[in-house]
Amino acid sequence: MSATVGERPAGRLAGLRRRLLRDLRNPLFRNGYALMANTAITAVLGMGYWWLAAQLYEPADFGRGQAVITAMRLFASLTALGFVGALARFIPVAGRRTPELIVRAYVIAGATGMTAALGFLITLPWWGPTYATLGGLGPGLFFLVAVLVWSVFTLQDVTLAGLRKATWVPVNSLGYGLVKMAMLVGLAFALPRDGIFVSWIIPAAMALIPINIFIFGKVVPRHVRQTESTARPLTLREVGRFLSGDYPGTLSILASVYLIPVLIAARVDEVTFGYFSMAHTLGSLIELLAMNMATSLTVEGAFERHRLASNSRRALRRAFMIIVPVVAVTVLVAPLILRVFGAGFADRGTLLLQLMAVAVLPRVLIEIYLSGLRALGQARRLAAVQVCLAVLVLTGTLLLFPRAGVNAVGYALLLSETLIALAIFPGLRKILKHGETSQVVVTPGSA
Repeated sequence: MSATVGERPAGRLAGLRRRLLRDLRNPLFRNGYALMANTAITAVLGMGYWWLAAQLYEPADFGRGQAVITAMRLFASLTALGFVGALARFIPVAGRRTPELIVRAYVIAGATGMTAALGFLITLPWWGPTYATLGGLGPGLFFLVAVLVWSVFTLQDVTLAGLRKATWVPVNSLGYGLVKMAMLVGLAFALPRDGIFVSWIIPAAMALIPINIFIFGKVVPRHVRQTESTARPLTLREVGRFLSGDYPGTLSILASVYLIPVLIAARVDEVTFGYFSMAHTLGSLIELLAMNMATSLTVEGAFERHRLASNSRRALRRAFMIIVPVVAVTVLVAPLILRVFGAGFADRGTLLLQLMAVAVLPRVLIEIYLSGLRALGQARRLAAVQVCLAVLVLTGTLLLFPRAGVNAVGYALLLSETLIALAIFPGLRKILKHGETSQVVVTPGSA
């Protein structure tokens, strides 16, 4: 009897090992797991980074550093996030035009982000005292360069995923995270006011050269050779038509992850924003888990469109298998997680983190549906769903903020994503069954 009982755990472990090895041979899961591992690495190193920052920097400098980083990421993502779906969709079929597609995305994202950031710097007095540190020629120029660097840094990951080399993304994040933490410690004494922002950008700039040498020197040429027989003519008009539908949808990500924190920073003091931003950052990392498997699904949907239904079902199951335990643990131990950074973080950020964690569950359904729409080229429907989500999140936050304070962000996300998940469910079912979409279109009025 004891031998039989002892054999059961061993048998289960062997079964899990076989399943994992089988999954890793499937590009859908290999890319998806790699991107999820990247999010996990980012979360662990990020918590270490912000813990060090909370110990080494004054609360006002901590909150100011987070606010400036959030603003930089907002402008860097204005166009970069719009190209995430396009690169995942078209790199698999671009063939010899793959290098041109990637470079154009880099240039457009960087130029657009810097232009928007310049407008922000010109209107700096409108954004409150938290951003006053960016005043002056030197800080302003550094901010603009930071936006350019982060635009390209953002697109590197999805470029590797589109080339079926997402396994390199966690390696890049690990190196970046470790160098960033080391620089944070060194700058705590040399640049106590601005060390957080500087330590965030310099390692990212250092990573651009080797990663892009690897992409353009090795991975892209191999990808072109391997896809020569399956590549098809790709026109700028086709890419532009896709972007016209997909780009408005990125407003939902910009609204929840970047724009809302900037608006919050303009309404609260630096210390309060530091408490808010820590909880919001952790909640956003959990939300990224849902997007990771969805990005892999978009890539594989472009490579093998006939398998979209089966791949969607598999991606949905795997996403929930990973995300449900993460959400449950986060809800239960959120106060303990935030207390690591200090009592104030737990007292003023626990509810926000719990609300954002629960909101990830309906987000999984939304992201799988959006990936199916990208693979099918349903640009208008894609835009309708995401714009509606952006409108709901922004409106909900602004309406609830006077009563709920910074927790309004969590309430708005949970309510908005639940409503959208219910609205798109009929279309999602059709994708899961047949790899097609229904005629149900979500509009702001219907939601």
